[in-house]
Amino acid sequence: MNQPPFTSHQLLSRRRFVTGVAAGASLVASGLMTRADANNNLSGNTFNLTIGNQQVNFTGKNRIATTVNGSLPGPTLRWKEGQHVNMNVTNQLGVDSSIHWHGIILPEDMDGVPGLSFAGIRPGETFNYNFPLNQSGTYWYHSHSGFQEQTGVLGAIVIEPEGGEPFPTERDYVIILSDWSDEKPESIYSNLKKQSDLYNWNERTLVDTWKDVQSQGLSATASERHMWNMMRMSDRDISDVNGTTYTFLMNGQTPADRWKGLFKRGEKVRLRFINAAAMTFFDIRIPGLKLKVVSADGQAIEPVTVDDFRIGVAETYDVIVEPESDAAYSIFAQDIDRSGYALGMLTPDLSLNADVPTMDPRPILTHSDMGMSMAHAGGGHSGMNHGNMAGSKMNHANMDMASPKMNHANMTDPHMNHRSPAPAGMGSTAPVIHKSSEKGPQTDMRAEMPQTQLNNPGIGLVDNGRRVLTYADLRNLYPTPDPRDPTREIQLHLTGNMQRYMWSMDGMAFVNAEPLKFNYGERLRITLVNDTMMNHPVHLHGMWSDLETGDPKRIPRKHTVIVQPGRKISYLVTADARGNWAYHCHLMYHMMGMFRVVEVS
Repeated sequence: MNQPPFTSHQLLSRRRFVTGVAAGASLVASGLMTRADANNNLSGNTFNLTIGNQQVNFTGKNRIATTVNGSLPGPTLRWKEGQHVNMNVTNQLGVDSSIHWHGIILPEDMDGVPGLSFAGIRPGETFNYNFPLNQSGTYWYHSHSGFQEQTGVLGAIVIEPEGGEPFPTERDYVIILSDWSDEKPESIYSNLKKQSDLYNWNERTLVDTWKDVQSQGLSATASERHMWNMMRMSDRDISDVNGTTYTFLMNGQTPADRWKGLFKRGEKVRLRFINAAAMTFFDIRIPGLKLKVVSADGQAIEPVTVDDFRIGVAETYDVIVEPESDAAYSIFAQDIDRSGYALGMLTPDLSLNADVPTMDPRPILTHSDMGMSMAHAGGGHSGMNHGNMAGSKMNHANMDMASPKMNHANMTDPHMNHRSPAPAGMGSTAPVIHKSSEKGPQTDMRAEMPQTQLNNPGIGLVDNGRRVLTYADLRNLYPTPDPRDPTREIQLHLTGNMQRYMWSMDGMAFVNAEPLKFNYGERLRITLVNDTMMNHPVHLHGMWSDLETGDPKRIPRKHTVIVQPGRKISYLVTADARGNWAYHCHLMYHMMGMFRVVEVS
């Protein structure tokens, strides 16, 4: 990927607020495009897909989307494990395009990343993707060119297992979530570069300050405000882009339109949730129904029954529900910073409607949410190092990165490991090491005391009165395919400068970074340390990420791993796919900098 996935910037022409309610009854289909529904499926061995422009209307104003076969989302592709599939993808746009088959294990030249695995699909040309299917489950596809994923080139993939579903159901629905903006994505990115908090309309007010003084006292409130001001950060900075500009869609339907799925009382209904948004994390619940989670990122897990779960960008979860009454139920997907929601409904009768749930309170970041020590929030040494921030006087005496023994610039050379990795499944026990490359304009913070905390559901979900899914709950339904212990460990830091809206890994943007080198056939551990205030969904192409949750015998396999702010997380990788593979944050406007190439040889 020699060229960044972004085009020229354009100036913002307007700002408008769109939440689920404000979307309004005027957002009717109007016949401008084909709406995705339960019947928008393609099955067989050969598929013809066309990427083109399509007029859409989600907010009462006509806009141009990029779509697959004229619909947003594109058609659901239904495959069967063990078959060989052929996709003829034709590009009718005026610019290059591509399709990446997210989560599918396939040959390097079929992965669909322009400039890395192939040249891309030129305007007017057709590219044939073909590969065998050696897996089953719920996945998705999207463009890996420019901002085309944000503007509509996305769709679901369902692969039927050879031996049948381990958890059979009477009904089966795909629920694909996305975020739409009437602004051009180039404008959104340009706005963020000029003012990173432009879309954050939830900053603290004098009323908030007065409430804090009443609840925790003047001294504690003043101390907390002083710390945030020194860091030049906001405790309300949850999402870069939100309902200020986004309309959140469920299967291409606005909250006013409400996608609907039918059921009969007593049936088991599988809902295949796919987060195909560009920038939005969703928290999902169906009031009145328990959610039995049976699959994560396409891989069957031991069932976990919850009330609520968070789905990060690019993740998929399958849940089974069993409605016991003839009532309608809302499928409620609120965005992580509570600026809006996607909405659908399960109903026995299309004439019935369910009440729209109330959104949870807006989350507020604490220092502990960012790997910081609350005991020192009054201005002493904290767990978050802000050495690059103007005016900061934080102590860096214990951070002598000039020592050659502490310089782990890439940590890909096995000879640079100073201890044997912990056994498989147990996670990293290596110390957090900040590299010399993390000092500079690319970074404005470093987490000095990051914890793994797999049992933490995330900001806004802790102690909310509901049973919420966490990574600690995930156990593979089948034994771990590769039980070997790792032979080496790579520690990689997710870094950024929020004020300048610059994102990187180890303090180096993609254009300045060397590839990560894996040895073919090895078993290695990757430990990601999030030195930023944002959640990051990190996706490794071509290989599974085996998430270490403490049980080496049932390690859950994922293709996208969420790293919470100020936290760290470890997973194992079997380097069984030769070639060059993309490895990146899946947030659209972070990807240009927070990107690496992985070389397996």
